[in-house]
Amino acid sequence: MTDELARRIAALMPRAKADLAELVAIPSVADPRQYPPERCREAAEWVAAAFTQAGLRDVHLEETPDGSHAVIGHRPPPPGAPTVLLYCHYDVQPPLDDAAWTSPPFELTERDGRWYGRGAADCKGNIVMHLTALRALGDDVPVGIKFVAEGSEEQGTGGLEAYVPPHAGELHANALLICDTGNAAVGVPTATISLRGVTNVVVTVSTLAGDLHSGMFGGPAPDALAALIRALDSLRDTHGGTRIEGLDCTGSWSGVGYDEQQFRADAGVREGVGLTGSGTVADRLWARPAVTVLGIDCPPVVGSAAAIPATARARVSLRVPPGTDARAAQDALTAHLKAAVPWGAQVSVEPESAGSPFRASTGGPAYAALDRAMQEVYGKPISFLGQGGSIPLCNVFARTFRDAEIILMGVEEPRCLIHAPDESVDPGEIEHMANVEALFLRHYADSART
Repeated sequence: MTDELARRIAALMPRAKADLAELVAIPSVADPRQYPPERCREAAEWVAAAFTQAGLRDVHLEETPDGSHAVIGHRPPPPGAPTVLLYCHYDVQPPLDDAAWTSPPFELTERDGRWYGRGAADCKGNIVMHLTALRALGDDVPVGIKFVAEGSEEQGTGGLEAYVPPHAGELHANALLICDTGNAAVGVPTATISLRGVTNVVVTVSTLAGDLHSGMFGGPAPDALAALIRALDSLRDTHGGTRIEGLDCTGSWSGVGYDEQQFRADAGVREGVGLTGSGTVADRLWARPAVTVLGIDCPPVVGSAAAIPATARARVSLRVPPGTDARAAQDALTAHLKAAVPWGAQVSVEPESAGSPFRASTGGPAYAALDRAMQEVYGKPISFLGQGGSIPLCNVFARTFRDAEIILMGVEEPRCLIHAPDESVDPGEIEHMANVEALFLRHYADSART
């Protein structure tokens, strides 16, 4: 039976490629300043039609509080069977600079055995994975299915996060497959069990009533940009690791590791440039806070004058691991920056939104079923991975469905380069993970009967 399922999925791969080509061709960037909203609706309608054809019922679009549309559908469970929610999102990151792409970003292109295009992995590849698994099972879907495809995940505007609590009955399931992550590497079966939270602040430093001629006043006149640089530099220790007063930055990761040379290759670190921080790569990525200066407002090099800046500001992001409260981390970052600005300069710190970290509980029947499925497909037991990114929806699901197991998995491995130019997906991962998903649904149904 397992071999027969694998054969069906292999036979469906040409259709999977055609589906992904159609989806990638729709520039569903959920930002009306960049792309027409009609293209997102076009993608949503494509998803609704495809999952209706794949056997789901009452598949329809629901407007969420941020104006985006979620695609909602279901399939009732056989008697005594559990229900599984399948999640994905159809919106994508903007392509950034089209010239940085080897092939057009909204045209699926095969090259060196991979399929390239914006959203090919994140997250349209996962949509196709779901479709392929359901098509392979046909009428023999052994569990109930709830389905939701989000329409604004990449913009972080929280439409589905606000939609879920008042519609909990519509979306409740025993296990949730959040398919917006992937394996540690191609061929390494993995579930992501840890997500860092995130909090951002904008810090503004003022020292003078206005910019001053650097020749006439330079020396004693306090430079706002220099004061800001001092404060930002204080956020890192001598090794470049994050150091914030009142925040534990010494955590360690106990799951699957991340080889340093592989990380250097995945991140594109230039030859001779050292990694920042201390401890293992996995410690730094998934178990410790990580600070990033996202942007600085100051005079640009081209067109700059011989003047001392009177004000300067920066947007600072802080990723926080499970076990650290995002709001408490934001407070610590704010206090640290205020204390670190030198020379009595005036400083204000404006907080932005904060998203909490997430850690999954892995001891239930859904994880046991997933491990069994992954071993059958990959010949290896499941590995547990952390992720440096944030998916605030996971915490909403965890609070809303306290009895449900939450599993993060999918087709997005490091070579996919999600969010970057030349995003791609390994079609073998779509095939194998579709097989994992189909087998998981069978094994999970079996566990409910024992």
